Order: sequence, then structure tokens, then C-alpha cells
Amino acid sequence: MKKYLLALTTFAVLAAGCAAGGGAPEDKGQAGGQDGGAKKRVALVLPEKIGVNPFFQQMDEGAKKAAQEFGVDVKTIESTDHAAIEENIRAAVAENYDLIITSSFESEDALKKVAAENPDRMFAIIDTVVDLPNVRSVVFREHEAAYLMGAAAGLATKTNKVGIVAAMDIPLLKKWTVGFQEGLKATNPKAEVFVNYVGSFNDPAKAKELALLQANKGADFIYGAAAVGDLGVFEAAKEKGFYTSGQDVDRTGIDPEHIVLSQLKGTDTAAYETVKAFVNGSLKPGVQTYGLKEDGVGVTYVTRESKTPLHPFIGEEIVNKVKAIKDEIVAGTRKVPDPLQQ
Repeated sequence: MKKYLLALTTFAVLAAGCAAGGGAPEDKGQAGGQDGGAKKRVALVLPEKIGVNPFFQQMDEGAKKAAQEFGVDVKTIESTDHAAIEENIRAAVAENYDLIITSSFESEDALKKVAAENPDRMFAIIDTVVDLPNVRSVVFREHEAAYLMGAAAGLATKTNKVGIVAAMDIPLLKKWTVGFQEGLKATNPKAEVFVNYVGSFNDPAKAKELALLQANKGADFIYGAAAVGDLGVFEAAKEKGFYTSGQDVDRTGIDPEHIVLSQLKGTDTAAYETVKAFVNGSLKPGVQTYGLKEDGVGVTYVTRESKTPLHPFIGEEIVNKVKAIKDEIVAGTRKVPDPLQQ
């Protein structure tokens, strides 16, 4: 997995940046809810502080839910900066945690080093791959959710013109751009799609400029896949009156009039299932993928409810049609190939 994965998932709130303090960890314990012998102990080492990025907050919530349900102790260790990640993983090893979970490309190098030095300890990493015999890597089939987003856009567009503002023209992001275009083509073969690349994961101004350009060409729905740049897409939608979508978590509440969908990534599910598998004795090294079938990815209103009322641009009829497509993908009767495997 390329080291760009989290850049898409860090989304708008990452603009706040990581805390600039030193390398000391912060931790929050969560005891399991069952009685009986010595509890298994799990450490969740996050590459930044909770509250900066909902991607990691979800992960913490999933781990704590598993702690309560399966009677384990989960301790969340928040890194005050990326330089502290290795130190925090080593601290979890020294404290003799039974399983150590971390996440994302920032943690790759640190985990490779520490896991190789501790071959008898079990580790897991979410949203990227570390190929070691004592590491479970959890990744996502984002192209399945992107396909549903494209299908919804194809059904909803009134102008038959939609846009994609993506971060960079790199292979990994084809899971978003190709997935979306395949879904669009499936429901609206006549729709025209504009694709522009920001050239960065952290440039809202450029993303806004590209979104306005697409809107001026007639796009009434623009799919944001530009990481922090999606902030600029949101601004453009509010100014120009087109519709758009969020990434990773439900962002519809930011601007319900214009952000009408969100593509979801279930880091809470990944953390929960990782702890559950460890408790059950079924956690094995290697790569585990989560897609629609595993509730690892999804779309608001289609796979998960939202606190934001459904916007008329989408509407119940479209949601029901996209739900039917989702069911076909889960059943295996509709294939959505991974663009990186083609």
C-alpha cells in the first residue's frame, strides 16, 4: 500500500494539524466489562491526538466498544507528533500489552522496526500494509463505496455533467476516481464527467478553483477526493450552488444544503473486529480487507443512517436504487474490480 493512503482519509479536519508538542504520549484507558481471570490487554497507538481527525476518533470508539463487549482492557495512546509513534509502540511493548494496534502510513516505518525486533508479539495496523509474520494489516475496498457514490450521482444529476476533484494523479487514487466513474457509467451512460487533480493533499484554494471551473462547465454534483482540499470544494459548492460529498465520516452536517452525501470508511469496524478476532483467537498475520460486505466502507443513507435529513437532490427513490446496487455487490452478482489489480 502506498504511503499516500491516509492523505485521502485525513480529510478536512486535518487542516488543524497535529499538536506541535514533544514526543510524550497521552493515553486513555478503557477497561473491559466482563469479570473473570486476567484480562487480555490491547494498546491502540494513534499517530496523532484524538480530536484532530475523526478517522482516528472512530478507531478509538471501535476499540472501546470491543473492550466493553469482550472483557478486555484497551488503552489508547495518542502521539503528540509523528516522531513519537515509535516511542509509543515501544512503550506498549515494554508494558507487555498482548496486542498492539496502530494505523496509517505514518506508523509504517516504526511498526516495521519494532515488530521485527519483537517476533513473539502480535501487532496490527489499520489502513495500510506491513508485511511481517506477526502483523495483521487491515485495508479497505474504497472502490466499492466510490462506485455507489458514482451510481448516486448518475441518478441524481440534472445536467448530465458531474465532476471529480482529486488530490493527485497517482495509482492509489484510482480506487476513488475509477470506482466513481464506473458507478456513474452504470446508472447514467450519457453523463459527462470532468476530472481535475489538485496536485497536493493540502491545498483547499486550488481545489476550490478546480471545483468552480467544473461548475462553470455545468457540473451539478462534484465528488471531492482531495483530502484537505475538500474544504475548498465545500466552499465552492456553497458559493456556486452545486452539490458535493464528504469522505470517511458523515460530513453532511457541515452544510446540509450542499454536502448531500458522504463516502464512509469504517475504521471503527476495523478496530472492533481486530480486537474481537484477537479475543476469539482467530487473529492471524496477513492482509484483511473490509468492503461493503463487512461494513468497512459505505455511503450515508445507503449503508448507514445520518442525523442530517436526506436532501431532495438525492431523495428516497435514488437511495433505494443505490441500496439495490449495494446488495448486488455484497451478494457478488455485481462485480466492482479493484482498479489497482487490473
